[in-house]
Amino acid sequence: MWDVVVVGAGPAGAAAALGARRAGAARVLLLDRYDFPRDKACGDGIAAHALDVLAELGVTGAVDGYPPLPALRLVGPGGGSVARTLPRPAYTVPRQVFDARLVAAAVAAGAELRRHTVRRVEIAPDRVVLDGELSARALVGADGAGSVVRRALGFPVNPDRHLALAIRGYAPAPPGPPEQLIVTSATRWPAYAWAFPIGDGRANVGYGEVLRGEPLTRAHLLARTAALLPGVEPATVTDLRAHHLPLSTHRPAPGRGRVVLAGDALSLINPFTGEGIFYALRSGALAGAAAAGNPAEAASGYAAALRARLGTHLRHSSAAAWLARRRWVVDAVVGAAGRDERVYRTVVELGLGDGRLDVRTLAAIAADVPRPRRSGSPSADTPPRH
Repeated sequence: MWDVVVVGAGPAGAAAALGARRAGAARVLLLDRYDFPRDKACGDGIAAHALDVLAELGVTGAVDGYPPLPALRLVGPGGGSVARTLPRPAYTVPRQVFDARLVAAAVAAGAELRRHTVRRVEIAPDRVVLDGELSARALVGADGAGSVVRRALGFPVNPDRHLALAIRGYAPAPPGPPEQLIVTSATRWPAYAWAFPIGDGRANVGYGEVLRGEPLTRAHLLARTAALLPGVEPATVTDLRAHHLPLSTHRPAPGRGRVVLAGDALSLINPFTGEGIFYALRSGALAGAAAAGNPAEAASGYAAALRARLGTHLRHSSAAAWLARRRWVVDAVVGAAGRDERVYRTVVELGLGDGRLDVRTLAAIAADVPRPRRSGSPSADTPPRH
């Protein structure tokens, strides 16, 4: 009998194991299908907010050896752009390295790591049993977009328009000063490409778009990457992998009884930017602490903690994503952020951390939105004319 079993040893799972140990759980088991280090399809972007959570968990050195990225350049669907210094630098650390470091920290804190593929979850009144052989007082499902634990709770995967598909690869870093680059797409919006320099001569590059009821092919994703990142030669891109992004606009309940969900398994992907590492770490730490503190009521304790730490932010990010369905709103955001550094900082905090919208930012964006036509109303995807 384990105090807490965590399924999935990515950032959410490692943070859950660390959170459980720090909350007093004597026996914590961390399960994953793969041995570490292992690759994981992702943009590899690590924002400063993620490092804040790791510091709270006592983890240092997660980004050691990787240079800071001081700036972010955002290109709007209409072609306008803004580039400013980030409030705090970000990093690009391949998940093969980052995740292995977090797992090592969890093991060093006293969690046991075991390679195991979970196929069956049975929830009993006094325990949770995995595959008929592993018992836990509480279970944390941190097993990603295709979560087995989520399915065991009866929650289906996100539907179209609340689920994105992205492809990621590695290519020679673009010339010029190092900066994170996000290029939004007027075609098939909501969609964007990115290029995040790693610091070793390579950059993590890719493209993703929200699913809308039609299949997306690898060829399509690669073609859009090349179209939006003309400096990236497709023949030079290596280690291509696609992955789903369950957006936070369609989250299931955080759990039930002794079972809780964290990270991608809880659809915690920022719908405005696609960022998920900060959410994974924050939710994982809260889930692990709740599971250790009161196993029988882990879900209710976790739901309250999650609501207190992220509830308002998630409502604001969902509102921002709804507004950003209109391409001309994104162009207005870029224009306002170019004029006003405080607007830029608010947008960054909302997209990379747990920030919120404010009246000043909304007013600045509204000032950049063209006035509607006098006759007729524009579609959601067509900017109104002056």
